[in-house]
Amino acid sequence: MINSVITNTETASFNADKLLTNSVKTWFITAVLGQWIFAAYVGLFYGGATLNGDISQWNQVMPHGYVEGDFIGNLAVGVHLLLAFIVLVAGPLQFIPQIRNKAPAFHRGLGRIYITTAFILSIGGLFMVWTRGVVGSDIGKYSISINAILIMAFASLAVYYAIKRKIKVHRRWAIRLFLVMGGVWFFRVGLMLWLMIHQAPVGFDPKTFTGPFLTFLNFAQYCLPLAFAQLYFYAQDSNNTKVKTLTSITIIILTLATLGGVIAASMGMWLPRF
Repeated sequence: MINSVITNTETASFNADKLLTNSVKTWFITAVLGQWIFAAYVGLFYGGATLNGDISQWNQVMPHGYVEGDFIGNLAVGVHLLLAFIVLVAGPLQFIPQIRNKAPAFHRGLGRIYITTAFILSIGGLFMVWTRGVVGSDIGKYSISINAILIMAFASLAVYYAIKRKIKVHRRWAIRLFLVMGGVWFFRVGLMLWLMIHQAPVGFDPKTFTGPFLTFLNFAQYCLPLAFAQLYFYAQDSNNTKVKTLTSITIIILTLATLGGVIAASMGMWLPRF
């Protein structure tokens, strides 16, 4: 009888762990595919305009992306876009266990590139928003600035714990870094999901690009992913099967929302410009 109870408990725990792992993997695959579509858009639209010698086309999507006569500023934007493309494509490779385990040297080398790029992107992003401004209200400046600070802080912590060989802690800070690095992507996915649900610009003025929903989204683009990550870490460490199961269900719902936002953003913003 006792052995039967122990066996059933172990089975339930195993199933809960498996469900949690599979739900996170499904979200990760969904997010990576969405980020790679975004990367393709960045490469084809901005890269194509640059190769065609008409970088003024940047302004079709990014107001003040190109400013005539401002060589340093235009160069900073161009480098920022190039590095963003590299991060979107290469960043997710750091979290694939097969690559990490079978090619550790590649993992470490790519990690160094990823961390370096994170710092350059953050500094470049701060330069861009405080010299060229943002669309909408100044809330965007503060939001992006906080995002940049978080990126540099999380990158530093990921490196610190890697050096200390505290791999579990290192990986968690690396996951947090991946999430805040995707802030721009999360903003677009969240915005397009909202528009798809409401079929109208509810909570903001599309002409001025201001309003309570955009104020919320400016900070939610990295606060919400970090909150869900923390929930996942808590469930991962917990021995409570109910906590693991409820967290898995939450992540599945989040995956469906992410998929909806990716489809909406792809159809409404990215694919039309390929």
